[in-house]
Amino acid sequence: MARPSLRALQAFEAVGRTGTVSGAARDLGVSSGAISQQIRNLEDSLGLTLLERRGRRVELTTWGRIYYEEIAKGFRQFDLAGDALARARNQSAVVLSALTSVVNKWITRRIFDWQSLHPQAIVRIIGKDEEPVLGQDEVDFRISYGRNAQVHRHYTELFRDWSVPVCSPMLIAGRVPSEPADLLEFPLLNVEWEKTYQPPPQWSDWARHVGAGRSQRLSTLSFTLSSSAIDAAVNGRGFALAQMSMVAEELAAGTLVMPFDIRLELPESYFLAWDRAAMEKPNGPAFHNWLMQIGRRQALLSAPPPDPVA
Repeated sequence: MARPSLRALQAFEAVGRTGTVSGAARDLGVSSGAISQQIRNLEDSLGLTLLERRGRRVELTTWGRIYYEEIAKGFRQFDLAGDALARARNQSAVVLSALTSVVNKWITRRIFDWQSLHPQAIVRIIGKDEEPVLGQDEVDFRISYGRNAQVHRHYTELFRDWSVPVCSPMLIAGRVPSEPADLLEFPLLNVEWEKTYQPPPQWSDWARHVGAGRSQRLSTLSFTLSSSAIDAAVNGRGFALAQMSMVAEELAAGTLVMPFDIRLELPESYFLAWDRAAMEKPNGPAFHNWLMQIGRRQALLSAPPPDPVA
């Protein structure tokens, strides 16, 4: 007896499970004719009739029912094997979810330091603004902002960030501002987050901070993502009040400049939340400690430098 093909077995299992050839065809994404041809091939290889065709309906024969029961066990085992692989992957991998701009401009730039310390560790990073359900979603750690972290059971402060005015060098070429209020004469890029977050510093806050007259008219373009405002600033579109954590590389590379180091504190901090089961993973505790370390380091880098001792 010839060994049946996997396609033929798959077609027969789908017919037995759905009860119709058309249902099997929809399930497998093929035509009904293709299913019927695979069933005929299977019957020829076995030398048995597995289906009784009654017009458009089909029923399993006695041999067909016996054969289906055994074939179905094998396909269920395939599903179990996939589940086992997914569990093994999740046990070895560490999954970090963070706000989109935090992923784009902060954590992705630092994750290579983690990989150099733990080259065998697997890390998945998900950029998502909605808070995951830790313990239910496939997420081990979450970087949240402000009060949104309170939806999680386990969380702690990661760092408080500060915003500073930055622009592309070409924006101020030949027109270097001489005092902070001069920045308000350039195109301004605002960041306006969703209402679930307390807003970051705005250009109106900057104007008050530097003592600009209230009659000063501010012409601004707003973005909901901090990373989008930063990218626009790099492209010479205007000044952005950017978070220090997100522009360190651009300032170091010179694609952004900071004419005045005057920083405005964000109203809330970033927080690190985690699922308790994450701490039982092989690399969970080490990853948690590493995130806390870079958070403490960022807090020092973002805050204004201390005043020199007289």
